[in-house]
Amino acid sequence: MEYNTSLNRLVIPEYGRNIQKMIEYAMTIEDKEKRNKMAKAIISVMGQLNPHLRDVNDFKHKLWDHLIIMSDFKIDVDSPYPLPSKEQLSNKPQRLVYPENNIKYKHYGKIIQQIINKVAEMPEGRDKDVLIKSIVYQLKRSYQQWNKDNPSDDVIIQHLTEMSKGGIKYNPELHNKPMPNNPNPNNQQKSKNFTYNPKSKYPKF
Repeated sequence: MEYNTSLNRLVIPEYGRNIQKMIEYAMTIEDKEKRNKMAKAIISVMGQLNPHLRDVNDFKHKLWDHLIIMSDFKIDVDSPYPLPSKEQLSNKPQRLVYPENNIKYKHYGKIIQQIINKVAEMPEGRDKDVLIKSIVYQLKRSYQQWNKDNPSDDVIIQHLTEMSKGGIKYNPELHNKPMPNNPNPNNQQKSKNFTYNPKSKYPKF
């Protein structure tokens, strides 16, 4: 059994030890054509591990640079980009740049914030009301899991208003249904159907 204390230090920890081992294995392949194919396969896996970086400029370029860096600049492959050097990086590999998430209430999570942003843009009507009720339910459930306390309706309404930048104003009388106090465990299965597709116009259930 391998223990972390006895393993080599990860050059770029974000990729994990498996990617590091794949690169080390690729370096042992004598046939350059096969080594190049292996390198491209590794690049593909590295990209799948970080799908949120696909919108970053020069995404593929960064992946190839990271592969070279993780090999300690020793792997001999035909990169489609100029090879980085130790001198250029001052022996410090570029770290992965993650998109900034300006989430005020981080305990609710990024996905619910994205859903709120979408729903806030929707025209008023029954569809929006149904989604708002579900959002309120999810906010209250997340708050209880985080704080182990039962939040007041006013707290959840305030958070929803702030997170939607005023685009959603929850009104229990308008929506003709009181806010749930203790989410029913039997309804948790329904919450699994609450999905978010960033490519779709509105969230779906």
